[in-house]
Amino acid sequence: MYEKYLIRELKEHDIRNALNLIWNVFEEFESPDYCAEGIESFHEFIEYNSIIEKVKEKSIFFWGCFDCEKLIGVLAIRDLNHICMLFVDKNYHKRGVAKKLMAVGVKYCTESKDDLTEITVNSSPYAIEVYHKLGFKDTNVEQIVNGIRFTPMKLSIAN
Repeated sequence: MYEKYLIRELKEHDIRNALNLIWNVFEEFESPDYCAEGIESFHEFIEYNSIIEKVKEKSIFFWGCFDCEKLIGVLAIRDLNHICMLFVDKNYHKRGVAKKLMAVGVKYCTESKDDLTEITVNSSPYAIEVYHKLGFKDTNVEQIVNGIRFTPMKLSIAN
């Protein structure tokens, strides 16, 4: 069903649009699980100027999933081994968008980093089931740092 969607690496001019999608999805699905401090921490994390610097220095990579011209999903991977954002427009949930984004992102990381053995993520409570379906395993119990609730997970990569 998701074959019609285009996945491509996002460029600097795409980032503001990506961050808007991330914030909108976060507000609807993630923020109910967070205290005010956690919401503010996430908002600061996705601040445009901070993110665009990381994109320019290639410490964070973004991919977008598009339905025609509409951005419907975003994946961001830090240091080629840690998923720091995976968000999909609510109208496209359960359509394979996250799975397709992950396939492209993981392929890029494994091709770019020879010794990659795992990809990690700190999953929000809302996304735990999604990450489990994508093959991630919990590595610890839920934690709270700066008001952000997360469960550390990893995906083992076969070399």
